[in-house]
Amino acid sequence: MRIFIPAEVEPGETRAALVPSAVRRLVKLGADIHVEAGLGRSLKISDADFRAAGAEVAISRRDGLESAALVLRVRKPPAEEIALLKNGCIHISYLDPFKETALVRQLAGAGVSAISMEMIPRSTVAQKMDALSSQANLAGYAAVLLAASRLDRIFPMMTTPSGTIPPAKVLIIGVGVAGLQAIATAKRLGAVVEAFDTRPAVEEQVKSLGAKFVKIDLGETGQTAQGYARELTPEQLARQRDALAARCAQADVVITTAQIFGKKAPVIVTRTMVEQMNPGSLLIDIAVESGGNVECSRVNEEVEIHGVQVLGPANLAGRVPRAASEMYAGNLVNFIAHFWNPEKRTLHLDPQADILRNCLVTHGGERMTNDQ
Repeated sequence: MRIFIPAEVEPGETRAALVPSAVRRLVKLGADIHVEAGLGRSLKISDADFRAAGAEVAISRRDGLESAALVLRVRKPPAEEIALLKNGCIHISYLDPFKETALVRQLAGAGVSAISMEMIPRSTVAQKMDALSSQANLAGYAAVLLAASRLDRIFPMMTTPSGTIPPAKVLIIGVGVAGLQAIATAKRLGAVVEAFDTRPAVEEQVKSLGAKFVKIDLGETGQTAQGYARELTPEQLARQRDALAARCAQADVVITTAQIFGKKAPVIVTRTMVEQMNPGSLLIDIAVESGGNVECSRVNEEVEIHGVQVLGPANLAGRVPRAASEMYAGNLVNFIAHFWNPEKRTLHLDPQADILRNCLVTHGGERMTNDQ
């Protein structure tokens, strides 16, 4: 099976879908790996490194796409490149199928079997393929480092000849994978950390990391079968904002990570709440690309509100591109290995398989339904 990995063309994207260690694993399976020249440029990985791992380096992107039986990417394919793919080609990447409905229709019309990495289910068997979790881990880590580098004070308590500097106060809103990593990283840096989530079940995880769990009585909340937070009612959201306003006002750093699978992120921090924070404090909205948790955050922009900096950094995982690429490549290889037919040396897709029922969005010229 010929697998082609094109270089990413999305502005600002620093990650690559495969790294040499992942190439070696696929070659052992019997796959024929072709990578576009310059694939690892942003990672300081040379074409020679890919060749040494067993890959062919393709000079022509077009030829690579036209001849591939399987295409691996990080980002969704440009619309003009879908027509280059063979009928029956398998394409694996982030696709954002809830928003990119026109792109999904185009993939189906081209006869492409498209697999969306966002749709990998959060189950035990699929855990090693869960790219959302692996990248969210890095996003939570990178968000805290960004906050530490931009805040006008230090995170840890420090005793000096001139006196004692108190630790920074950090509030994490949303305790999913990114939130938990943000808590752990902020604690390692010496901050006093509080965290809030609508799911009472995460309180034990928060406490195990040494942070304080903020309790707000919102009535019935809970989570989905996949572990995502359920959407709140307008009344619950209003009650949550009222209770969090005081917490935000006391914090030096607020990091928001709350997202609802397949929907726009909820607005948790309003402009009024930002205005009540102390000048010099900092807000980082990890959910900015899916609509944003902070009313005044903007994608890849910095907004100042009454001396409070509101940052909306996109692609936080891409700030540590080597680690992000290694983790994403590992998720891809684990997925491929799970569905690999060793006798035919190809990927076997059964649309009724548990994992594929969730993440296979087009197949056989049709759009697929899923169980999410």
